[in-house]
Amino acid sequence: MNEMSKPSSGQDARREAGFTYMPGFGNDFETETLPGALPQGRNSPQRPAYGLYAEQLSGSPFTAPRGTNERSWLYRIRPSVKHHGRFKRFDLPHWKSAPNVGDHELPLAQLRWNPTPMPTQPTDFIHGMRTMTTAGDVQGQAGMAAHIYVANADMVDDHFFNADGELLVVPQVGGVRFVTEMGVIDVRPGEICVLPRGLTFKVELIDGPVRGYVCENYGAKFTLPDRGPIGANCLANPRDFKTPTAWFEEKETPCRIVVKWCGSFHVTEIGHSPLDVVAWHGNYAPYKYDLATFSPVGAILFDHPDPSIFTVLTAPSGEEGTANIDFVIFPPRWAVAEDTFRPPWYHRNIMSEFMGLIHGQYDAKEEGFVPGGMSLHNMMLAHGPDASGFEKASRVDLKPVKLENTMAFMFETRFPQMLTRFAAETDTLQDNYVECWEDLKKRFNGTPEGDWS
Repeated sequence: MNEMSKPSSGQDARREAGFTYMPGFGNDFETETLPGALPQGRNSPQRPAYGLYAEQLSGSPFTAPRGTNERSWLYRIRPSVKHHGRFKRFDLPHWKSAPNVGDHELPLAQLRWNPTPMPTQPTDFIHGMRTMTTAGDVQGQAGMAAHIYVANADMVDDHFFNADGELLVVPQVGGVRFVTEMGVIDVRPGEICVLPRGLTFKVELIDGPVRGYVCENYGAKFTLPDRGPIGANCLANPRDFKTPTAWFEEKETPCRIVVKWCGSFHVTEIGHSPLDVVAWHGNYAPYKYDLATFSPVGAILFDHPDPSIFTVLTAPSGEEGTANIDFVIFPPRWAVAEDTFRPPWYHRNIMSEFMGLIHGQYDAKEEGFVPGGMSLHNMMLAHGPDASGFEKASRVDLKPVKLENTMAFMFETRFPQMLTRFAAETDTLQDNYVECWEDLKKRFNGTPEGDWS
């Protein structure tokens, strides 16, 4: 048994371990920490090796088509029924679920926020979750919620699983370690990870206080978008997604599990760690992805393509081509288009867009949209470059330019995103955001040249 596969009894040991990952998106993986722990040729032997319990975790209905059928077999020290005692209600007041309508008095508007401050009191990942918007219906398993998280403390003996949806985590400050029942994932700013619905995990901080964004997906799970005419390569390539190898914790101390279920929270107390999966195989598992490996495509002659060319992951809805959620990034890239207004054009959209900035500048909003900040442009509300961005892009010499030191993203959904009371009343809300378009001038004067004075 090598160092990476040894069971650990604490965070210090995890800090020293070099956790390994398996490449590929949607693969059927198999991994074990003890030799022979994983049955071969069958899923549920009468007496599994090491006295383990065989248990299936299903991420889809049993009869889902092969391409969307997802499940993993876990071989664990205790079955999950031993991890769920009597539940009690649990309060996480800032974590909201859809529908969450009429929660505030703020009128309709394009909105933008400064970064959420770091907590001053000890705050772990789940207590530091702040919901900004909700969309759809959590009980109807459609839509999403956009959250910001801030934390300065580990979840030592507390664990969590979300029965309402999968979590796409986008760190912005500080590294986060997700210690899950299927392995350990370290994720830092510039990377993302996805935690499947129902997966039990706890969160540790790698290097101090953290802040980031979370998209809670109530609907069909994230998958890679179809590339269409792009073909077999570019965008997010499957080999760059990493799933953790098995790891387990054998710890006989009081622990708690918090569950999110249909928008409410419940807690149960147990006498041992629930992270006790010694081996597993299947295609339902957590994974991470380095955004720097995204291979963008774009215009190499003229015009600005639709932002859909920057889609990393998509969660489909029942209507083809209309996503429940698209996760879109705006990475470093070359701008070379001739006779073209190169930033995103002004537009109104049936989709609703929640944006965040991980680092650097966003080319359409060089002022006011700062790392850790957020913006919301709901369906059919007009938006686009601010006045200074328009002026600069309209007059700049159109030589090839590389957009560097930038990484913005968007959670885009077919549903309107409803603001929470926290988002409407927080001090970080920029009351003057709409003023960024005030200085856009009328340039029509009846001549083909227009008025560019």
